[in-house]
Amino acid sequence: MKTIIPVAGVGIRLRPHTLTKPKVLLNVAGKPMIHHIIEQLIREKITTQIIFVTGYLGNKIEKYIRHTFKFNFKFIVQKEPLGLGHAIHCAKSAFRKKDEVLIILGDTLFNVNLKQLCDNKHSVIGVKKVKDPKRFGVVEKNKKGFITRMVEKPATKQVSPSNSAIVGLYYLKNSDSLFNALDYTINNNIKVNNEYQLTSALEKMLLDKEKMVTYNVNGWLDCGKPETVLETNRYLLNKSKKIYSFKGNIIKYPVSIGKNVIIKNSIIGPYATISDKCKIMNSIISNSIIDKNTKIENKIIKDSIIGENAVINGYEESYNIGDYTIV
Repeated sequence: MKTIIPVAGVGIRLRPHTLTKPKVLLNVAGKPMIHHIIEQLIREKITTQIIFVTGYLGNKIEKYIRHTFKFNFKFIVQKEPLGLGHAIHCAKSAFRKKDEVLIILGDTLFNVNLKQLCDNKHSVIGVKKVKDPKRFGVVEKNKKGFITRMVEKPATKQVSPSNSAIVGLYYLKNSDSLFNALDYTINNNIKVNNEYQLTSALEKMLLDKEKMVTYNVNGWLDCGKPETVLETNRYLLNKSKKIYSFKGNIIKYPVSIGKNVIIKNSIIGPYATISDKCKIMNSIISNSIIDKNTKIENKIIKDSIIGENAVINGYEESYNIGDYTIV
């Protein structure tokens, strides 16, 4: 089996951080979000190759991954941002007939047993019950549990076939069927919101009698917005048991503190991620992510994401600021 991870998105909702860094390299719980995905795939030994479809700032993604991991990676560039379906289609040349394929969105983390998900005689779509299905693609099933219909981001609750949201995790038994459906979608210019969607190709596969079932994913960690990045950071830190020693300071666990960090007369945590080479003086930091080489003095910071090489001094506030900011 081969794995496709599309990482070409610009990440507009995560600006200003994504102006200088691809969103999959944003830090959550001490590591870039893409690191957590690759780590699990390699650990569970379920894939022979991981294929990244890159675009915006893709060279930075490739540099980080090749420097950090040793595995069978392939990088393919999506030259135009034409949607998720088009991004997956870009990986067609990497597949042979009847290859199985696992697709994982690069900005979404999962607490899920991937081996169990892929141990199925049918194709599998990861789903989660949500209150508001309008933001997501959703699925409808028959009484036997097979998917009969998919809708990409229903306009209203009235037209939504269900509240089972597609969470960005797909196991497809036959890559031939997938790429044939993507060919059909692109050749017939079938677009949703002016993009070629993967959901459209999956609908075509259903029409061609591909059997698909769902897999309930309870641990779904979305990293698409600042508030959900902080939520994911909290979730992952809760699983950490790391203990740190910084005399003269108070550490309220869980936290993640990087290498060569200086902390003086401060309170760190709970739910604080402090990256490498930061300097924290006379400050309180909680529920926040502080990126590398940032200096913070005389501050109470909470509910914040702060980029690299920032300098902050002053009063209590919440921040969402990018690299090299001075406050």
